[in-house]
Amino acid sequence: MDFRLTDDQRALQAGVRELLEGRFGRERLRAAVDKPGPGPDALDRALWRELGDAGFFALRLPEEDGGVGLGLPEAVLAFEEAGRALLPGPLVATHLAAGTVPGAATGETVVTRVDGELVEWLDASDHVLGNASGAVPVRSVDPLTPLHRLPGDVLGQVRRDVPRNVPEAALLTAAEQLGSAARTTEVAVQYAREREQFGRPIGAFQAVKQLCAQMLVRAEVARCAVYGAAVTGDPVEIAGAKLLADDAAVRNARDCLQVYGGMGFTWEADVHLHLKRAWVRAERWQTAGDAAETLAAALL
Repeated sequence: MDFRLTDDQRALQAGVRELLEGRFGRERLRAAVDKPGPGPDALDRALWRELGDAGFFALRLPEEDGGVGLGLPEAVLAFEEAGRALLPGPLVATHLAAGTVPGAATGETVVTRVDGELVEWLDASDHVLGNASGAVPVRSVDPLTPLHRLPGDVLGQVRRDVPRNVPEAALLTAAEQLGSAARTTEVAVQYAREREQFGRPIGAFQAVKQLCAQMLVRAEVARCAVYGAAVTGDPVEIAGAKLLADDAAVRNARDCLQVYGGMGFTWEADVHLHLKRAWVRAERWQTAGDAAETLAAALL
C-alpha cells in the first residue's frame, strides 16, 4: 500500500497552510493572545467563515450535500496545519457537526461540544452539543482555549448522552498535536542555526543536535501513526496515534524551550503557547488514560 500523499492531498495541505499564514500569521496570533480575556467576541468570526468558505468544516460532507466529498485522511492534513498555526476555536466540534447542525459546514455557526466535564469556547459558540447548563468558567493554561466546567449534578446525564470517546475527534486532535510537534521542531532547528554562543551556532553543539534529532524522530513517528490511523479509521489505531501525538507535542515543546534557553520562557516567544496548547489538547476527547484503556482492551 502506498502511503505517500497524492498531488491533490499535497495541494490541499499547501492551500490550508497558505490560508492560515495569510489570515492567522504571527501578528494575528499574538493579537489574539494579548486580548483582555475570553468572551463572545474572542473568536474571529470572519476567519471562521473564511474557513467555511474554503471547505475546512465540510471536507468530509458529500458533494451532493454541499461538501467537498473528501475523507478522513484529507481532514487530518487540514487539522495538522491548524495545529501548526495554533489556530484557536472549537474546530473539531464544528467539523464533526457539519451536516447535522445548520451553518456549521459554512462557518456561519460555531459549534462546541461537552467533553467529559469540560466544554471549550462556550461563550463564543452558537450551538452546544450536550447539556452545558450551569457551567462555570475555569482558568485555562492556554490563553486561546477558554474552558467551562460542568457542575456535578449534570455530569451523570452528560456522560450518558454525550460519549467522550469519539475516535474521529481524537484523531483530528492528534493531527493538531502533530502539527504543533512538527512546528516546534522547525522552530528549534531554525533558532539553533541562528543563535551563536562562543562564536559558533548552538546547533553545532552535540547536546543541541541530540535534542533536535529526538524532536524530529518523535514528530515523524507520530506522523506515521496519525496518517495510518486516518487511512484505516480503526479506533485502536486512533488511540495509539493520539498517545504518540500528545507525547510528541508536549515533549517537543519542552525540548524547544531547552534549545531556546532563557529566551524560550519569555512571553514574547511563541514556544510556551505550543506547550500550553499541547497540555490542553492532551486532555481533550481522549486522554492518555482513555487511550491506554482502549489499547489494553484490544490486547486482552
